[in-house]
Amino acid sequence: MKLLTGVLSLALAMSASADYKVYVSTDGAEGADGSRKHPFATLEQARDSIRAARKSNAIESDEEVKVLVGPGDYYLKQSFKLTEEDSGTAESPVTYRALKRGKAHLYGGVSLSPSSFKPVSDKTVLERLDPIVRSQVLVCDVSQFAPEEGFPQFKKSYKGVPVSPLLYVNRKPMTIARWPNLESKTGNWASFTKAVDTGKPDPKSADPAKQKSHPGSFVFDNERVLRWDISQGVWLFGYWTHDWSDQVIKIASYDKENKVVKLAAPHGYGIMGGTWGRKERRFYALNLVEELDAPGEWFLDRKNSRLYFYPEADFESALVILTTLEKPMVESVGTKNVRFQELTFGYGHSLGLAINKAENVHVEGCQVANFAAGGISLHGSDCSIRSCDVFNIGRAGISVHGGDRKTLTKANNVIENNHVHHFGMFQRTYAAGIGLQGCGQIMRNNCIHDAPHAAVLYGGNENLLEFNEVYNVVMETGDSGAFYTGRDWTTQGNILRNNYIHDLGDGESTHVNTMGFYFDDCDCGDIVEGNIFFRAGRAIMIGGGRDHPILNNLIVDCPIALHIDSRGMTWKQWNEPEGSWWLEGKADKLNYKQPPWSETYPRLARIMEDSPREPLYNPIKNNLIIDCEQEICHFDKNVMGLMDKFDIENNLVISSASTNKIPLKAGVPGFTMLYGSAEDPIDLGFKDMDAGNFNLRWWAKLPKIAPYFKEIPFDKIGLYKDDFRRKLPRR
Repeated sequence: MKLLTGVLSLALAMSASADYKVYVSTDGAEGADGSRKHPFATLEQARDSIRAARKSNAIESDEEVKVLVGPGDYYLKQSFKLTEEDSGTAESPVTYRALKRGKAHLYGGVSLSPSSFKPVSDKTVLERLDPIVRSQVLVCDVSQFAPEEGFPQFKKSYKGVPVSPLLYVNRKPMTIARWPNLESKTGNWASFTKAVDTGKPDPKSADPAKQKSHPGSFVFDNERVLRWDISQGVWLFGYWTHDWSDQVIKIASYDKENKVVKLAAPHGYGIMGGTWGRKERRFYALNLVEELDAPGEWFLDRKNSRLYFYPEADFESALVILTTLEKPMVESVGTKNVRFQELTFGYGHSLGLAINKAENVHVEGCQVANFAAGGISLHGSDCSIRSCDVFNIGRAGISVHGGDRKTLTKANNVIENNHVHHFGMFQRTYAAGIGLQGCGQIMRNNCIHDAPHAAVLYGGNENLLEFNEVYNVVMETGDSGAFYTGRDWTTQGNILRNNYIHDLGDGESTHVNTMGFYFDDCDCGDIVEGNIFFRAGRAIMIGGGRDHPILNNLIVDCPIALHIDSRGMTWKQWNEPEGSWWLEGKADKLNYKQPPWSETYPRLARIMEDSPREPLYNPIKNNLIIDCEQEICHFDKNVMGLMDKFDIENNLVISSASTNKIPLKAGVPGFTMLYGSAEDPIDLGFKDMDAGNFNLRWWAKLPKIAPYFKEIPFDKIGLYKDDFRRKLPRR
């Protein structure tokens, strides 16, 4: 036994010494060899030394390579690039890791000293500032950081990220000077209700310019506009027609007499061209020095390279970063068996990490924050993004694509235990916390919150989305969902189970314009099982699609529990060969009538012979609906005419403390009503339902009242502690 122990100890010692280690430090110098005593100064030096060591056979084939990055701030002027030659093996990966957890900071900008900000002395600028704040606003000469051709100018219109640079102070994005000021997490808005010219093409117009799409105009009777020097440029961020379509457009002119704002560029949907939701159209003005009037706001005079800023308290010791890196901070193409661990990536005008054509690449325990275009983009297979914090992101937090849909080959990428929040800061719609495309992605135990639009956008096949917590999303938009997919018959085989969706934006209160799960425009084939919806608008919305089993879900305090409509039967654009509504054409591209598709999704293979316009095969079973008092099932008249084709049973509806009749359409089978009263409320045994704790107490009555309802593992939902996430964030 002693001999065996000694052999084992020797083997472990040999294994421990087999690592090939390279060190990087802010104290690194030229001529360094990458040792602990003489570390490199940059990741590029470390990467290049590994390449050279492999060519000289200084690294054994079974040695795991570790690049250990010391504490400090590393300012990157260009992308850190990895290629196929920087790969490891499955047994001996290459790992880029912080020497101390979270203390190695990779920054894509330049640091500005607070002392370089001075009081404004330019009389022309002072006259444009509000007198109340003239002594508070500071200015910094940033000409040394301007590109050779000068800072880029704002375009007449744009969607998403504004031109660079952006300003961050104390690890938070500052606000480009705007009106109305940003005073809450949903923002404040100006609005209008009358369009003078929608800007849509009018073939009958005598004006040739109006026969095609052109800039629109609207009535805005507000003296605030008179403060603005429109000749210097004023831009409006607006939801011009739909609450799910945002765009920034410059003002061309303002007619003081008629109170009309004319825009400088057309909008694709026109101005106030009709929408499902609010009558008022919303906008705010941005990038004008006259509105630099609140702490945290800034304005860049791009012509003269002067940065004006109204600082918040304690500015003297602040960390001030101006973003200069306009490409992804990390670009990895064709790399295999590489890990990034416990590093902090921050401040860039593009993506944080762009990982493409990857195999077995893992991002673990990293912080990715303050990026204008996106957090992490991953295309590959057998990869993971695990236990990362992704926040203050201009577009999508994490985007993952992989697998082969045509052959239904799974990518097996795992997105797990990530905290993704405050995203969609510039592109306010269709920029999700986590986006999934392809085949066979696994998304579990993530916490996603605080965003104007969707938490999760997904498409493709055989994706598993489970144990995720989502809240405070779709806070600003309408006709949108926390989880969203749509307009595709072929996005089949996805499983959404044991997720907790709560406290969503309520949209138009009389219309319920926000959804928990939204299967839009005839989307098909997702299993919805064991999810909890709490204060989540229309909890589940099936927009004309089929093959969505709705099983064993808990829906609490949502105005509408379940929506199914028949848009496929009534909308003229259904399956039109031109445009995105050609559902059959999308399926043909994937050979849906041939194996493996016909074997995996046999009903889809026969859809054109099976009343394809009808929303069939949506079984609704074993669901528990509590205190959803506006409407239980929002079914249109065509859906009601198909009730004999629906499989609905064992659904329990409870009004816990009211004897008022809960609205349920006559003719909908499979629902049982149970009423309590103020004097004798129904207590099913949840630990604290009002506070959103849906664990069951030991004495819970629910198993007796609804024995068919399976307990949802509430404790397993959301973030958990592991080797990379040592503590959980406060909600």
